[in-house]
Amino acid sequence: MNTEATAVSVTAPELALNDITAGYFANDIVLESVSMTVRPGNVTVVLGPNGSGKSTSLRVMSGFLRPRTGTVTLDGQDISTTSPADRLRLGIATLPQGRSVFPDLSVDENLRLGAWQLRNDKGRLNDAVDAMLERYPKLKPLRTRLAGSLSGGQARLLEFARTLILEPSVLLIDEPSVGLAPVLVDDVYNELERLKDEGRTILLVDQNVQAAIGLADQVYTLAYGKNHLQGARDSFEGQLDDLIKQWLNL
Repeated sequence: MNTEATAVSVTAPELALNDITAGYFANDIVLESVSMTVRPGNVTVVLGPNGSGKSTSLRVMSGFLRPRTGTVTLDGQDISTTSPADRLRLGIATLPQGRSVFPDLSVDENLRLGAWQLRNDKGRLNDAVDAMLERYPKLKPLRTRLAGSLSGGQARLLEFARTLILEPSVLLIDEPSVGLAPVLVDDVYNELERLKDEGRTILLVDQNVQAAIGLADQVYTLAYGKNHLQGARDSFEGQLDDLIKQWLNL
């Protein structure tokens, strides 16, 4: 990913889950009394085996799943019932798992959908699109291309641009390297490093454990929908192999 752009500096808030219980169906509990704090300007990584509740934690933080008990707070303000659109206005943006471009729309149209909240201000909308094309110049010659015709790396680049177009201060990122070739995974993590350097608050879920730990400031692990371990990155670096073996046996 091209990183030739004007430096960005962001003042970021703290996002927290406080004793969250949540699920998708009446008798279904995916998260049970889960708490985690995503510190301002830090990368917090959530690890765990499949089905442990990692992506569900992101959905609760983003507002797409309302908790049954507990609260979601942004700098101490309860946003548990705040809609995803209003959370975006508060500066919380989500990069979902898997390919999320609109394939039948052009690169330009995908970017404009990301800035939908600016649709009634054409000047600001155009400026926001232009800013993303400056940030990611590889997208410029693709501006009129249908997103469905992009390569995996180009599509991921577009997804980053669409997520960042409203300049969010908090990023919830779910499996950004899934399905990508190793060289593209390196590009993704270079971009995540850049976002961290800009001071954004980042919650990251990724099966690429080594790369995620390398970027992390804080780490949480989940098991069976409950808090398992938590701490600074350094406290995990020596036990990753054992953790992964445990997860494979769950």
